[in-house]
Amino acid sequence: MTQQYWVGDFFVDISRNQITHQDYTQTLAPKAIAVLTALAQNQGKVVSQDTLLDTVWAGTVVSPNTLQRSIAQLRKALGDDGKVQVFIKTHAKQGYSLESNVRWRQEDDTANSSRAEKAPKQPTTNTQTVTNSERGSIIKRTTAIVSSVALVALVVYLLPKSAPAKLEIAKLNALTATDHRENAGIYSPDGEYVVFHRYEERLCINNIWAKSTKTQEEFQLTQKLNSHGSHTFSKDGKTLYFIQEQDCRQPITQKQCYKLMGFDFVKSLQNAQVPSTLMECKNTRINTPIWMQGNQIALLQQSEQRWKLISYSIDDQQSRDVFAPIEGSVIDYDYSLADDLIALTHISKDGSYNLTMLKPDGTVISQNPIELPPEIAKHRYIYPNFSSFKNRLMFSTGRQLFTLSYEGKISNIELPVDVPMGSPRFHPDGSRLLVIKGFYDRDMASVSLSELAAHYEDPLRDKHRQLHTIEERSITSEGGATFQPNGNLLAFYTFRSGIQQVWIKENSKVRQLSNFPLDSFIYGMRWANDGQSLLVNVSKELQRLSLTGDTQTYAFNYPIEQLFHWDSQAQTALANIRINGIVKFAELDLSQLSHTILTNQPVNWAQKDSTGRLVYTDGLDRFWYSSTLENTLIEALNEQGSNLQFVIDNDIIYGINERFQLWRYSLKTRQFTIIGDIPRNIDYLSDVRGDKALISLRIEAKKELAELVLKQ
Repeated sequence: MTQQYWVGDFFVDISRNQITHQDYTQTLAPKAIAVLTALAQNQGKVVSQDTLLDTVWAGTVVSPNTLQRSIAQLRKALGDDGKVQVFIKTHAKQGYSLESNVRWRQEDDTANSSRAEKAPKQPTTNTQTVTNSERGSIIKRTTAIVSSVALVALVVYLLPKSAPAKLEIAKLNALTATDHRENAGIYSPDGEYVVFHRYEERLCINNIWAKSTKTQEEFQLTQKLNSHGSHTFSKDGKTLYFIQEQDCRQPITQKQCYKLMGFDFVKSLQNAQVPSTLMECKNTRINTPIWMQGNQIALLQQSEQRWKLISYSIDDQQSRDVFAPIEGSVIDYDYSLADDLIALTHISKDGSYNLTMLKPDGTVISQNPIELPPEIAKHRYIYPNFSSFKNRLMFSTGRQLFTLSYEGKISNIELPVDVPMGSPRFHPDGSRLLVIKGFYDRDMASVSLSELAAHYEDPLRDKHRQLHTIEERSITSEGGATFQPNGNLLAFYTFRSGIQQVWIKENSKVRQLSNFPLDSFIYGMRWANDGQSLLVNVSKELQRLSLTGDTQTYAFNYPIEQLFHWDSQAQTALANIRINGIVKFAELDLSQLSHTILTNQPVNWAQKDSTGRLVYTDGLDRFWYSSTLENTLIEALNEQGSNLQFVIDNDIIYGINERFQLWRYSLKTRQFTIIGDIPRNIDYLSDVRGDKALISLRIEAKKELAELVLKQ
C-alpha cells in the first residue's frame, strides 16, 4: 500500500502518522490517519460508520464515539470544522465522505520528490498545541532560528537507517549481593564507581551507597535513612545531586514535599555527608534529576497531574520550562552529555505516544510517534536511556530489552537470562551496562478479626502466637487475593509461572486461569456479582475472564491505570484512567466503552457500599463519601488513611492506618473501632468477609545491581 498521498494541499505520511501543510507538520493518532486513509481510498463516496469501524478497528470492540473523536481530530488538523465541512462531510445516519481531491504518491513521484516532503520539518517551538491563527506568526517569529535548526534536523534525517542493534553479552557480573534491596544504580563519570540506593526493612527508606568497580569496596554516602530518590553526577564527578522526599509539615495538596539536594561526592567517600538543599517543592512533585552542560539540572515536575521538563540553574538558582505541553504530559526523558541532546517521551493532546529529540534550550530537533511492536502491550509506557548504539536508545520491559531509534522504531534484543532486568545504563566507555535484577516475594495470608481483637485487648495472652495464617505462598509474589461472591473460591495473582497470571484456589487445589503474554502486569482485579467471572486490569487494559476460560476485552482507547470496583450487573467500573497523559478518577461504562470523570485527580482507592454510594480516599489519604449535593469528608477517619487500601463489607469500611492498626467504621452507625495490630511487613489489605480478612505480606524484596559485559 502507498504510504504517502495528498488531500488537497495537505501531504499525508502514513508511515509517520503526520499531516503537513506549508511546512507545518502535525502528528496525529495512528487510528485517525487510518480513518483518513480509508476515506481517501473511497474519495467522494459515503463510507458508513460500521465500515470505518470494521476497517480501522478490526477485531476490536469500540463505540461510535471513538470514530467521532478521530473525525474531530482530522477536521482540526485540516482546518475544517463541524459546520463548514470542506474536507470531511457528515451524512446523517449514513456515514462520512472525503470531498477534497486525493493524489496518491507513485514510485516516480518518490524519485523526484524533495527530502522535505518525505520528512517535513518540525516546528521549533517547545509547545505542542498551535492553533490555525497562530501558525503564521509562529513561522515569522522562528525564521531567525530555523536555518540553524533545519541543518541539525537535516543531518538527523539524512543519517542512514541502521539495522536492528545486536547486543552480544559475554558475561553477567553481580555487583551487590546483600540481604537488602539495591536499586537506582548509575556509573560515576569516570566509570570507577557505581552509586545506588540500599533499602532497609521498610522499603520506602534508604541510604545512598557507592561501590568501587576496581576494589569492590563499598561506601555509605548519606548519614541517615530517608526517602532518597534518583541521583545524578556533575560532569567532573565531584558533586552528587538527588531528590529527597519528606513528610510535609503542613500538607496542603500533597503529603510529601520534594527537595533537590547535593553533596560533595569525594568527601562522602571518606565520611557520610549531610546534604544541602538546592530547591524545595511543597505543592508540586519533582523527580529524575540529570546534570546538563552549563551547570543546569534537568528535572521532571508535576503540577495538577501534568508532568513537564524543567531545568534548574545551579548558579542562578532559577528554574525554567524546557518542554511544557499545554495539553498532554511528559512520561520520561534522558540526556546525552556527549551530544548535548535530550530524548523525551510524552503523550500529546490527541493521546498519541511520541518521542521528541530536543536541545536543552527547548529547540525541537525531531518528533515521531513511538511504534510499539506486538510484544509490547499497547498501553505500556517505556523509559528509554541513551545507549552506545548510534542514534538508538535502550529500555527494558522486564524480561526483554529493546532499542528505540530516534525515529520511534523499536527493535528487540535477546536476553541470555531468565530473570527480570530493568533500568539499563551504559558504562561511560560503552563496554558494559548496569541493570537491576531480582524478585519480589509476597505471600497471601488471612487474619481472624475476632482473634486479632482479643489479642489487642489482652496483649499478654498468647503473646507468642502468630495471628495470621499463610493461605498461599511460593518463592515469588502472590497478591490481590479476593473472595468469590456466594462461593468458596479465592482468586489471586502470582508470578509463580514466570509471568504474572490470575490463579484460582479451591480448598487446597490451585489452577491457573489466565494466559497473559510475557511482561504482563496486573493493576487490579474484581469478581462479578455472580462470582462466575473476574474483571482484570492487565497491562492497563480490561479483560473479563470466566471460570470456564472464556475471555472478553474492553478496548478503551486510553490506559486504565488502576481498577478499584466492578458492578457486573450495571456494567460499570471505578478506575483511575489516563486521558492524554493526565490521570483522573472515573466511572467506566463497559457496555458503551465510555466514561464519566468523577474527580480531575486520581484517588488512592475507591469502593461502593450496598446502596451504590461511593467511598474513596484522596491524595492526602482522607476518606470521602458521595452524596446528592457534594462529596462529604468522613472526619471520624481523619488520620486513619494510608496507602494500604481499604475494603467495604456489609457497609463497614475496613482499613489500616499508618500505625499498622486494622480498624472498622460502620457507614450506618458511624461507629469507629480499632480491631488490632497488623504485621508491619504488610503490603496491603485485599478483602474481608465476615470474620476473615485477606492481606498480602512482604516476605523479601531481593533486588541487586548487575553488569552485562559486552563482547568486544
